[in-house]
Amino acid sequence: MKDYKLYIKIKASAEDIYACLTNPLTIELWSGYPATMEDEVGTEFELWDGDITGKILELEPFSKVTQQWYFGEQEEESVVTYKLHQEKNHVSVELRHTNIPDEVFEEFREGWESNFLLPIKNYLEN
Repeated sequence: MKDYKLYIKIKASAEDIYACLTNPLTIELWSGYPATMEDEVGTEFELWDGDITGKILELEPFSKVTQQWYFGEQEEESVVTYKLHQEKNHVSVELRHTNIPDEVFEEFREGWESNFLLPIKNYLEN
């Protein structure tokens, strides 16, 4: 199991980035795929036609989202935490993903950068 951290600055409000992480319509706009998501702790979600599934563990509107991502029969929870830090003209997004199975670590590292946070940045800044 491996952990991954990524920091990115996005010229947008924390409210807009929070919507990109929790609102299914907004997720569909930046990702191009249907999303099932509720802005409620304890609910399950599905992204990228079911490629990513999990459960919402914690929500602090406009500042923090914590999710459990499912990886089959994995015993240790794989947890994704987004922390949003509003600064003057941008938000610093801190991503932490724990307990990523070794066999998919590189795929997820690349995916976080090119298929997740960069598309959110491009969607909000353009």
